[in-house]
Amino acid sequence: MKLAELAKEIDAIASTGRLDFDARDVTHDSRACEPGSVFVAIRGEKVDAHKFIPQAIERGAIAVISELVSPNESVPAWIQVENVRAALARAAAAANGHPSERLKLVGVTGTNGKTTTAHLIDSIIRASQGTSAIFGTISHRVGNESAVALNTTPESSDIQRMLGQAAAAGCKCAVMEVSSHAIELHRADALKFAVAVFTNLTRDHLDFHRTMENYFAAKEKLFSGALGSQPGVSVINVDDEYGRRLFRSAKGDRISYGFGNRTDVGTDDFKLSAQGLTFTASTPKGRIDIVSVLVGRFHVYNILAAVAAGLALEANLEDIARGVAECRTVSGRFEQVTLNGSGAAAPFAVFVDYAHTDDALKNVLHTAREVAGSGRVITVFGCGGDRDRTKRAPMGEIAGSLSDVAIVTSDNPRTEDPEAIISDIEAGLSNVAQPHIKLTDRREAIFHAIDEAREGDVVLIAGKGHETYQILGEQRIHFDDHEVAREAMRKRLGIA
Repeated sequence: MKLAELAKEIDAIASTGRLDFDARDVTHDSRACEPGSVFVAIRGEKVDAHKFIPQAIERGAIAVISELVSPNESVPAWIQVENVRAALARAAAAANGHPSERLKLVGVTGTNGKTTTAHLIDSIIRASQGTSAIFGTISHRVGNESAVALNTTPESSDIQRMLGQAAAAGCKCAVMEVSSHAIELHRADALKFAVAVFTNLTRDHLDFHRTMENYFAAKEKLFSGALGSQPGVSVINVDDEYGRRLFRSAKGDRISYGFGNRTDVGTDDFKLSAQGLTFTASTPKGRIDIVSVLVGRFHVYNILAAVAAGLALEANLEDIARGVAECRTVSGRFEQVTLNGSGAAAPFAVFVDYAHTDDALKNVLHTAREVAGSGRVITVFGCGGDRDRTKRAPMGEIAGSLSDVAIVTSDNPRTEDPEAIISDIEAGLSNVAQPHIKLTDRREAIFHAIDEAREGDVVLIAGKGHETYQILGEQRIHFDDHEVAREAMRKRLGIA
C-alpha cells in the first residue's frame, strides 16, 4: 500500500514528503522498525515516542504518523492525524490487509472470567476446525506457536500483525481478550468481531475509569459498533445487572446465557467436586452434556459463554462438548498445586488463583468452601499498588468473612508502601469479628498458610495466578506462587 493511500485510509489532516513509498508495516515501537515501516509516534503518560523518531528512521522507517505538525526535519514523509492511537489501529489494519475480515474474530470482555472463557472458546474452535489463534492475558498463540503476553490486549499494530499471521497460517477463527483499557486506548479499533462475549462487570480499574458508569460505557463500545463495526453476534451474561442493560442496547444478533431456562443457553443445576464440573446445558440447538475438569460455580458461567460462542461460530454440539472437555486447567485459575511426580500427596489442598477483585475473590472463596467441605479455608491475599484503592477494603472484608484463616500480605506493591496497602485492606478486615494474620512478605505468608493447614483444609493463594514475578518499587523480581507453595509443601511433608 502506498503512503498516499494509507494517509487517505486514516483520514490524515495533512501529509508532507514522499508519499509514493510502499508501506510494508506499521508499528508504534521504534525498535521494531525495518525498511518500509511506518512509525507511529505516541505521546504516552511516561514516554513521548517522538524522541525515538531518529532511531526509527535509522532502522528504515519511511514515514512518521503523529498528532503534531511536521517539524520539517529530515523525515522522508510525515502524516498528521487527529488521534494517533486511532490512526495506529486503522493504519495497521490497512497495512496487514484487514485480517479480521479474513477470519472470524471472537472478542471476550468483562471484569472476571475473560481468560478462562477465551481458552474454552479456543478449545471449541480447535475441536471443530483443528487450528486456531488466541491472544490473551497469559499468552499469544497462532497455531502451535506461542509467546508470553505482556498485556491482556496487545497494542493495535501487534494485534493486526498477529491476526495477519493467523490468517496466513490457515486459521479460520481467532479469540482475543478485550480489556476496557484497550478499548479506551483504541487498541480494539478497526477490528471486525464475528462474536463479542460479555462475562460480567464488577468493581475494578476505577483508578482509570473513575466510575462504574464509565467502566460500563467502555465495555459497551465492543457491542455498539463504536469501534468501527458492530459484532455479528453478541453473547451476554444476563444474570449480571450490567449484562441485562447491555443485552437491551447491543447491536446485531444476541445470545443470552445464565442459570435457568429463561436464557438462550443455560443450565438448571450442576455438580461440583475437586475433580471438576458436570451439567447439562440447554441451547437453541439442543441439550449438551458438559464434563469439565474446571472447578467452581464461576466456571459454569465461563463454560456457558463458550458454548454460546461456539453456537455463534456454527460449531456442532458434539464439537462444543468435546472442546469444553479438552480444555484443561487454565494457568492460575483455581489451579491446584501438586508435588510434581514425587509420589507424595498432601493431606490438604492448595490452589492458586488470579482473583484480584472483590467479586472474583468472593467467587473463588465460595468454590474453596465447597471443595473444603468440613475442612477449613485458609486464604493468602493482597492488593496491587498504584491501582484501584476502592477495592481493597471490600476484598479484606470478603476474605475475612469467607475464610477460616485470612492472611493479608503483599501482591505487587509497585511504588506504594506495602504497609499502607495492607492498612487499606485491614479497614475491611476490621469489619469482621474474626482475627486475621498480617505478614507483609508474600513468601513468608505462603509458608505460614501451608504450615497452618490441617487434613481436609484448602489453602487459597489469591491475586497473582499465572504471574511469575512480583513488582517491588520499579523492580520486577522472579516470584511464582506455584513454586513457593510447592517448596513450602515439600518442607512441611519432609520431602527433599
